[in-house]
Amino acid sequence: MPSTLEEALESLVVIFHKYSGKEGNKSTLSKREFKNLMQNEFTSEQKLSSKDIRKLMDELDVDQDQELNFQEYITFLGQVAIFCNDSLQAFL
Repeated sequence: MPSTLEEALESLVVIFHKYSGKEGNKSTLSKREFKNLMQNEFTSEQKLSSKDIRKLMDELDVDQDQELNFQEYITFLGQVAIFCNDSLQAFL
């Protein structure tokens, strides 16, 4: 039986591949694929605008190939996790 952490990691990988490859390379997220992921998987009331998502993608796209590879995606998730941790610290 996988641990909670193992299940969480598997979910991160599965979500990446749920959106990658619909347009071209199955190992990367295009701008449209990343936008769809952001709009569908982050359900908070404060959604990012299309412009903000494009800006975020440009910042994450270290190799500037107009796509996010898995490492760039995980870097993004790490940044989100740090933000969540910082936000939760105020309540602990």
